[in-house]
Amino acid sequence: MKTSDCDILIVPGYQDSGVDHWQSRWERQLSTARRVKQESWVSPNRDEWVRKIVEDVTAAELPVVLVGHSLGVLAIAHAAPLLPRNKVQGAFLVGLPDAERPGFVPEIDKSFAPIPRDPLPFPSVLVASRTDPNCDYDKAEDIAYSWGSAIVDAGDAGHINTASGHGPWPEGLMRFAGFLKHL
Repeated sequence: MKTSDCDILIVPGYQDSGVDHWQSRWERQLSTARRVKQESWVSPNRDEWVRKIVEDVTAAELPVVLVGHSLGVLAIAHAAPLLPRNKVQGAFLVGLPDAERPGFVPEIDKSFAPIPRDPLPFPSVLVASRTDPNCDYDKAEDIAYSWGSAIVDAGDAGHINTASGHGPWPEGLMRFAGFLKHL
């Protein structure tokens, strides 16, 4: 699949993805990419986030590929069983946060936990870092297996965001292109 063959829906996490974040860069670079815009980026509500993802997937004219980061990954997992059948061709998921961890960000709706464990109804890859402060690699690997996702070990990459030096993230874009090629 080529980027021109699909609607790429960018699903950022808590506090959105800033202008230098790799998701924002991809949104500007890829002609069929657009952001799923949430009503509140600072007080995320699971039901509202899921509803918005479902609305945007349903409204898409082309087959959909989801690109989630952080809390956006969890929102996609919660939305998955509600999405129109066969509309989503795949999901590229990066930086899963552990919403089940005690003391998880208090501004985030507690119903993002528990993390869904049912297999996702579309092909997916989960990119996880060995040094992500928001989720231990072993937990991310366990969740990936539950979802039926391929796991990609990003090594010592922090949360794979601007703060960890992943603004442009060319390796991620190459990995995404490889993922699309196999859809």
